[in-house]
Amino acid sequence: MLKSHLKRYLLVALGTLALGIGMVGLVVPVLPTTPLLLISAYCYLRSSNSLYRWLIGHRVFGRYLQDYLERRTIPRRVKAVALGTLWPSLLVSMFFIPLFSMRILAALIGAAVSAYILRLPDDSANQAA
Repeated sequence: MLKSHLKRYLLVALGTLALGIGMVGLVVPVLPTTPLLLISAYCYLRSSNSLYRWLIGHRVFGRYLQDYLERRTIPRRVKAVALGTLWPSLLVSMFFIPLFSMRILAALIGAAVSAYILRLPDDSANQAA
């Protein structure tokens, strides 16, 4: 019983930490918001139904999470904002990075994140239905 309580508290703590970092990722484009929100949802689902329902019902994260979890879609506006903030911030960061190899790494990470975002369907097909 003590082990299950400890596991529950650890999952709530991990979910809350992931949610906090994910919230920072809303304004810092190089932080992966979606995976962190998914980690939060996973942890909350296995530890606290009330926290999970709160997260899924949240006015900012709720629709985004439900669209992704149910249909693997991201709203077109979210894609545009993500890519529109990702590349300018990466380019500014790359300007200040002294090591060429780190600039290449930043560009590769940006390309991978961009490819992932562009690969996901947007929700325009769901809105028309």
